[in-house]
Amino acid sequence: MTDQWTLYGQRFSNRLLIGSALYPSPQVMGDAIDASGAEIITVSLRRQSPEEAGGQSLWTHIQKLNKALLPNTAGCHSVKEAITLAQMSREMFETDWIKLEVVGDDYNLQPDPIGTVEAAEKLINLGFKVFPYCTDDLVICQRLRDVGCEVLMPWGSPIGTGRGLMNPYNLQTIRERLPDMPLIVDAGIGKPSHAVMALELGYDGILLNTAVAQASDPVLMARAFRDAIAAGRQGYLAGAMPERQTASPSTPTLGMPFWHQQ
Repeated sequence: MTDQWTLYGQRFSNRLLIGSALYPSPQVMGDAIDASGAEIITVSLRRQSPEEAGGQSLWTHIQKLNKALLPNTAGCHSVKEAITLAQMSREMFETDWIKLEVVGDDYNLQPDPIGTVEAAEKLINLGFKVFPYCTDDLVICQRLRDVGCEVLMPWGSPIGTGRGLMNPYNLQTIRERLPDMPLIVDAGIGKPSHAVMALELGYDGILLNTAVAQASDPVLMARAFRDAIAAGRQGYLAGAMPERQTASPSTPTLGMPFWHQQ
């Protein structure tokens, strides 16, 4: 089944975006990303700068994978800091794509909603193609759309928690109110079943890192997420049966058994 999707004018077949941090080794990272089928890798200039000797091995592995790169502004706490890091990332990684993160709270790493909207608008004016990481707040998502974001990435739950979709209602509301906007669940995904749920809600993709990188077997978990995302997407496209309050037999009880019928 061919089911491509488009992000800022580029078409992709795989709906998993995967991170490049926290793996036991660069080799395991490369093997896991290959197993996932992901076509987009998130990278952090702070962790993987090609200029630093400690990041050279990792950067070499990333280059060999020949994937689209999505640099991020992880760890930034202000609009100014995020914009500066985005500009450095554009020069280093040679892409206008940026995953925008502006941390608002150090306890649960919740994105700063006001700072994220402000930074997004400024970055778009500077020619960036912004992928904003935000909470599952409909109004914030609408504001990000209004300032020019063409993709939104609301969280499933706080980053690194693995708690899955804590507020399915909020996520579903965003999907219904922004029907034509590419939506990616970013953060909180811990199990393949979480990814299935997100795709069944109509979300277009998943961005994750820790769930694969810190699994006991990252390569096997990457395959599991690849298959889960495909299953969730196909389930959404197939159209699930409606939920009912009462039982409905799958085998009719009225009339003659079919083998008695002429």
